[in-house]
Amino acid sequence: MLARAALAAFIALAPVAHSRVVSADPVDTTPHVLDGIVNSIALVGGTTVVVGGSFTEVADSSRSFSVTRDNLFAYDLATGRILPDFAPQVDGTVYGLAAGDDGTVYVGGDFPEVNGWPAKALARLRLLDGSLVAAFEPGIAGGMVTTLARRGSQLYAGGEFTRPRTALARLDATTGAADPMFAIKPGSPLTPRTRVHALAVTADRLVVDGSFTTLDDKPRHQLGVIDISRPTPTVAPWRTTTYATACKPEFPSYVRGLDVSPDGSYFVVVTTGGPLGSKRMCDTAARFETLTRSESVRPTWINHTGGDSLYSVSVTGAAVYVGGHLRWLDNPGGRDSAGPGAVPREGIGAIHPRTGKALSWNPGRSRGIGVKAFLAHPGGLLVGSDTTRLGGEYHARIGMFPLP
Repeated sequence: MLARAALAAFIALAPVAHSRVVSADPVDTTPHVLDGIVNSIALVGGTTVVVGGSFTEVADSSRSFSVTRDNLFAYDLATGRILPDFAPQVDGTVYGLAAGDDGTVYVGGDFPEVNGWPAKALARLRLLDGSLVAAFEPGIAGGMVTTLARRGSQLYAGGEFTRPRTALARLDATTGAADPMFAIKPGSPLTPRTRVHALAVTADRLVVDGSFTTLDDKPRHQLGVIDISRPTPTVAPWRTTTYATACKPEFPSYVRGLDVSPDGSYFVVVTTGGPLGSKRMCDTAARFETLTRSESVRPTWINHTGGDSLYSVSVTGAAVYVGGHLRWLDNPGGRDSAGPGAVPREGIGAIHPRTGKALSWNPGRSRGIGVKAFLAHPGGLLVGSDTTRLGGEYHARIGMFPLP
């Protein structure tokens, strides 16, 4: 029992490394989400894909039948079979998912209840039948949960909530109780409410981005690193002013997705913001080294889309996959146009982890709002969005590129 628990904790922590770039030809077995948008994907037990977002209907891969699903469903990774008994009634949008032990999944979002029972913004559900795990009582209040990451017995949650902490909390993964040792507060927001947009965790670091400009009153403009190597976490001596320059007024905070490399040595942040040229970080992907100790950390590289938002990123070691409603990469000279050296990449692309330049991988997808979710796993890369064409084929809102 102890060995199994230790293995589960390791699996929950370990990021997935790929030795090569995934195929540009999606598998044919994934189901189809027939409306709305997919915001998050989790893989539970290595075999079951859980998909969350804002939608009402899901079809099998052949589109021979469809079923009603309230913003959440699950299917078998190998066959695409939709789990018939996992049909929880989630009364609002799902934004974040994290795999749990014993066939469970953590669900975060903007909802007041699940299956008619109070479960504000965060719940733990059984895949067997979609029921709530009653012992998990996180006490989230005051706003939604936008992002989740599990590390063994700990669950990190970010969002707009005000309790049990402001926008960022570490919870007991079994009970949901807030960790009293973790009290780092994002503050001085650029928006009316403090929001953590994205977070990623390694063995000793937690990377967060959002609308804050301070962490525990230390200047950390939209991006910060927290040292979690000791029982009492502290804000790491890692600071960048890279995102202190404003983008368009309608984007006072413009950081969006982030992901950490499989070895934890670096991470990549993606942004929105508008076509304002190469001297700003609007509509970019940028790599940072995790363990740098400096008050003026600079990106290792920056890749500009030239005016199109990026919302999600997945770092596998072999590639940095980025998604949004991009039209180009390698486009610092573009302003809603293809500048010198720009390479076309419709809706999705891949960047070399070391050079920061676009890789040749170019499956394409219909752009829409954009890719909101990636999940790398040992067999490939899952992609969630709001459109129906992926790699030149019909794959409504969820698809997967396999490792060749």
